[in-house]
Amino acid sequence: MSNQTENVLLGCVGAPYGIKGWMKITTYTDAPQSIFDYSPWLIKVAGKLVEVKVAQWRAHGKGVVCRFEEVEDRDDAARHTGCEIFVKEEQLEALGENDFYWRELIGMEVKNVKGYHFGHVDALMETGSNDVLQVKANARDGFGKKERLIPLVDGDVIKNIDRDARLIEVDWDPDF
Repeated sequence: MSNQTENVLLGCVGAPYGIKGWMKITTYTDAPQSIFDYSPWLIKVAGKLVEVKVAQWRAHGKGVVCRFEEVEDRDDAARHTGCEIFVKEEQLEALGENDFYWRELIGMEVKNVKGYHFGHVDALMETGSNDVLQVKANARDGFGKKERLIPLVDGDVIKNIDRDARLIEVDWDPDF
């Protein structure tokens, strides 16, 4: 990772909610209300990041709604529809040595303990029992695979994650 501060995408602004400047928020955090643990937000407006502060927020059904400072009516809220919500990387909680944010794993190379190169992590998905790495296979994969789904189970399947080398070592059969 570079020394330059990165902005981390946490959600986006949805449609206006009501007439007093409230907006629906789509969050990419584990719990929707967790997005409000971060302040200020940076929202992308016309290609530029603008700092905003949330004046009020509340749960709404299974999601959340909020109002920004200086947004007083539905028309003001509508101008923010579709804007992505970012925070600065240093606002994120520091994790332990063996903990990772999903965004850190995206793009890492994946090899098994015998040295077979699977490809790189293209995405992750959440399942009921554990998270799963979606590994995009190499173009010349010896087993004809285009993608592999590898459980993100520390110890059993995931043997080592090396941040510096951007490498994940797994105990996984290449034919599976």
